[in-house]
Amino acid sequence: QVQLVESGGGLVQAGGSLRLSCAASGSIFSINAMGWYRQAPGKQREFLAAITKGGSANYADSVKGRFTISRDNAKNTVYLQTNTLKQEDTADYYCFADALATVWDDYWGQGTQVTVSS
Repeated sequence: QVQLVESGGGLVQAGGSLRLSCAASGSIFSINAMGWYRQAPGKQREFLAAITKGGSANYADSVKGRFTISRDNAKNTVYLQTNTLKQEDTADYYCFADALATVWDDYWGQGTQVTVSS
């Protein structure tokens, strides 16, 4: 079983920054990609960024240049540095990991809420 726990969300003013973290634990043999999605109220879940085990990253156009993804393979942890936040960034942020436990599968965290005020 694999558990992912996000942290770092909260309330921030527009223009501010937050650093989200997501730690994977459990019976993990290996992790390929890790990344982040978000879901705003009344909207579909939106891809934000992903990073491979080797450190190659890709981003959604909506966050490119403002968000930076990174990971610590030794800690099975992925980070999302969010800068220049806008009110439209308000959402629940979810991390995922493409991991091998008993099988290869995508595992998800429970989410962390980010609220950006004006």
